[in-house]
Amino acid sequence: MNLSTLFAIALERSPDKVALEFSEVAQPGSVETYSYRELYAAVARWAGAFQQMGVQKGDRIAFFLGNRPEFVIAYLAVIRLGAVMVPVNLRYRKREINHILHDCTAKLLLTETAQQPVLDELEADNLADVERVLLVDSPEEWLGGETVPAPVVVQGEDLALIMYTSGTTGRSKGAMLTHNNVLATVTGLLSAWAWAEEDVILLPLPLFHTHGLMVGLHCALAAGATTRLRPKFDLAETLDVLGSGGATLYFAVPTIYFRLVERIREMTPKPDFSRMRLFCSGSAPLPAETHNEFEQLTGLRILERYGMTETGMNFSNPYAGPRLAGTVGTPLPGVFGRIVDGQGNPVQPGEEGEMLVRGSNVFDGYWRDPEKTAASFSTDAKGIRWFHTGDLARQDPETGYVTLLGRRHELIICGGFNIYPREIEEMLCTFAGVVEAAVVGMAHPEWGEVPAAFLVCDGAVDEEALITYCRGQLASFKLPKRFRYIEALPRNAMGKVQKHLLPRD
Repeated sequence: MNLSTLFAIALERSPDKVALEFSEVAQPGSVETYSYRELYAAVARWAGAFQQMGVQKGDRIAFFLGNRPEFVIAYLAVIRLGAVMVPVNLRYRKREINHILHDCTAKLLLTETAQQPVLDELEADNLADVERVLLVDSPEEWLGGETVPAPVVVQGEDLALIMYTSGTTGRSKGAMLTHNNVLATVTGLLSAWAWAEEDVILLPLPLFHTHGLMVGLHCALAAGATTRLRPKFDLAETLDVLGSGGATLYFAVPTIYFRLVERIREMTPKPDFSRMRLFCSGSAPLPAETHNEFEQLTGLRILERYGMTETGMNFSNPYAGPRLAGTVGTPLPGVFGRIVDGQGNPVQPGEEGEMLVRGSNVFDGYWRDPEKTAASFSTDAKGIRWFHTGDLARQDPETGYVTLLGRRHELIICGGFNIYPREIEEMLCTFAGVVEAAVVGMAHPEWGEVPAAFLVCDGAVDEEALITYCRGQLASFKLPKRFRYIEALPRNAMGKVQKHLLPRD
């Protein structure tokens, strides 16, 4: 099986059901809808056009696109031909785009008029490998008439996607994901989260990211559900749709849940989310305070999960069972995890170490980078291959649930003691006036490293009172030795804090 054959089930079962609805928040009266029949008719036409342009199995097709129906159509057409989709983050600029286009040697670049100014900054030789640049919002210029694509045999082990990592510690790497890798994540989530044909997902998450594409769109298409696609998050529209029964599922990043909590707190009466069956958070740690207040305000408990570009989804709190704030639950179907020490030996529950995972969801390796691929995997005494996630974790001895402690490269070692920034960050956010916090290691001549805190506040904060508060909450070696106040934390497109951009001087 491949992704196209999985998605074809919904077309066979419910061809006239709405597969995709799209509207611009700025133009609420303008709504595009596609039934499954209409969606796949467009897919066939676009696949035929790509094939006439010479697209063959294995060719890389780069997407520099925002959320829109054409993204979905073009993506489904590309994988139908056995070609490989390469999504490019819309926040990327000249240097990052150049790197990806050169690295993947894209045959076509699909974009839209709104992104043309960014691409105009690229020098001509930087597009040397790209044979054509296609504007998906002007398909009349290249689409042509009705063309039935010639059949292509696509195997499960064939590449479907090359998704570039966010590159917080260096140049982004292209994670190679096969059809089987993606199928493993999708089928695991369909079961674990009880997806149904009647589901409707409101989806503002960008499709160029794992969360929006694999967790949102892929699962909806495979379940035969309806996707209400939006170009971006809009607070007022989100509350209106969810509060009026317009969706059953909503997936978001912690930053969005923070904004929802802020607004719902002020609303009287509170919105009615009675039709919602699942709120899910991912892509970054969700503060326990936000998690618990959301439940207090709505009566619904957010489900946290854990995944990454290289693996799709790995762990999840249970759909039917306790959802514990601050944890990512247990492995999803077909996924195995182990926590190891610095020598690669498994640690006992309750002890801290690096999370390793294996399963059909784990990627094949990094595109054209065998050295980084080899460095990211290890083989245990039984000859089993494990992927090193770089995430530090601890498993609760009683529940078996896993808590993520932060990235391995963010660990602060102060006088031989390990300090996990997330613990300090969550504590700081419980102090009145502190809205967000990021803790990083700062070089120190005696202790090696000491924690420094960057704070976003909603007003003046009494630093002496804050220091006194910290002393009552944390061991002395964990106390931030420096506080800096900033207007906003630097984030990527998914709301993940980019700590490498914070000044360390």
